[in-house]
Amino acid sequence: MKYPKEYLEEIKTRLKVSTVVSKSINLKKRGKEFVGLSPFKNEKTPSFTVNDEKGFYHCFSTGEHGNIFDFIMKTQNLKFGETVRSLANLAGMRPYVFSKEEEEREKKLKEYVSVFNEYVNICHYNILNKQNNLVQDYLKKRNLSVEILKYFKIGFNEDNKDLYEKLKINHNENTLKDTGLFYYDEKQKKFVEKFRNRLIFPIYNITNNPIGIGGRIIENKNYLAKYINSPETPFFKKGSNLYNLNNVRNLSNKIETVYVVEGYMDVVGMVKNGVKNVVANLGTALTDKQIQILNQFFHHIIICFDADLSGKNAALKVAENFIINLNPEKKISFLFLPDGEDPDSYITKYKKNNFEKYSKEKLISIHQFIYESYKNLIDDSPSTLAIFEKKLRGIAYSIKDEFIKKYTLEYFLRQIEEFTPSIKLSSQKKINKYAKSLNTTQNHYNESKSLSAVEIKEFSLIYIIFKNLKFFKKNLNLINNVKLFSLDNSIILKKIIYGLEEKNILNFEDLEIEPQVLNRITKFASIKHILDKNDFTEQNIIFYLEEIKRDLKNLELELRIEELESKFSKDFSENTFNELKELKKQQKIN
Repeated sequence: MKYPKEYLEEIKTRLKVSTVVSKSINLKKRGKEFVGLSPFKNEKTPSFTVNDEKGFYHCFSTGEHGNIFDFIMKTQNLKFGETVRSLANLAGMRPYVFSKEEEEREKKLKEYVSVFNEYVNICHYNILNKQNNLVQDYLKKRNLSVEILKYFKIGFNEDNKDLYEKLKINHNENTLKDTGLFYYDEKQKKFVEKFRNRLIFPIYNITNNPIGIGGRIIENKNYLAKYINSPETPFFKKGSNLYNLNNVRNLSNKIETVYVVEGYMDVVGMVKNGVKNVVANLGTALTDKQIQILNQFFHHIIICFDADLSGKNAALKVAENFIINLNPEKKISFLFLPDGEDPDSYITKYKKNNFEKYSKEKLISIHQFIYESYKNLIDDSPSTLAIFEKKLRGIAYSIKDEFIKKYTLEYFLRQIEEFTPSIKLSSQKKINKYAKSLNTTQNHYNESKSLSAVEIKEFSLIYIIFKNLKFFKKNLNLINNVKLFSLDNSIILKKIIYGLEEKNILNFEDLEIEPQVLNRITKFASIKHILDKNDFTEQNIIFYLEEIKRDLKNLELELRIEELESKFSKDFSENTFNELKELKKQQKIN
């Protein structure tokens, strides 16, 4: 028995070739394609390419070529049916069952789509060809060009009392009723149009078939809802579909980011102003299924809801729901436009460049948004602070991915420190309060406070060298590759090495280093308190030098790890995470 073409097409639509192939082959991006070592031949130079845009792989070594079904069958030695089941599972689709019920369902789906196609075509013809002053005035007011009307196949549904009867000629009457496009009017004793006198926004499924309708009034009639949607049917689930997904999925090979907005006109407004990577949820809260679908195509989801209270509350619910399943390969961020603006009004007013600039500057990561949202609800009382911390810890602990959990919790706790006294600061205050320091000691302390731990370590290293120039003249290899972080100390070390290597200088005074710099090094080099009490034996020199070099390496690792942890808490990038993991391994070794 054959699988329905529609079912197979949906699997191919949902899965990029690179997604399937990368499960078994290490791929690297090269221009529009991915390259890797061929699974069909042992080779050292990559000859295997994947092109998501064209939907195929090709091996130049063996001539093997095909789509995702071919790849799984050839590399895993599976039959076609087994391959389909495997890929459907990867795509998050229900397994296809060969039964009379399934055959009947596929037959009904074709009829259902056929009704919507004819309905959409009639409405689209109306808006392009029939002169309706009310409609034309609205299109002009919203600056909706013919190109935009065609791109979205927007239409207008005139109050056509005979449309049901017309469609009944070519379509099953039960299917017409099931679409939700008509309802039975008891007074007129006939089926009438639900979307009459409304602008029509067709909703397409992922394989580009119309399965639902959004309708907007164009007159100010307070007794009518501004927007209405098709009811849910066996083939149209609002929580499993997104407006404009059919167009956006084709951009995913070039763009990694997608915007999620709240309305049809927000999508239309952004697209007409040049931002095409945008979808809208369908009048309900954003669902796990919708996020899962977007994650199949895009790396970064940006949720752009209204900045009013209801919009932010809806966004917070989304954030709390979706951070649970977040993984290091994906990002979810939030963008709130200025008060009184929605995506359509903002981009129409300020244009694409300003929207993208604003987006870049005002983007908030999912964990930042959660923190800021709850921070705004607290006061200075211990009770609200306790509830605040407990809530954030609970959200962090709910995250399934262990690494996202770890870094989200660390981010929350680091931010909470602004409300809680630091133990270190508390201890320091006690010392300052009770220790009666001499003026010289206090001055020394004040000066040393301005120095970093790295600088003090570097002073110690330089101090050891200038106290033992003859030894280091013979053993330049010990200091040739030492990396110092502060610019001044790095310059001093280079002068010393140059003096020893090129000028045969053996007196520190001949290095032409300013006296105040030497005094500073001598004053704050902590190693002098150890070495001054011991002989400068070669064994001691090497021991303490290597110890300082190791400390400096660890300080370098710590600084880099802190930098990457801060970066990872914002972008949750896989590359950042892998680099962080590698540095932490080195830190353990050192």
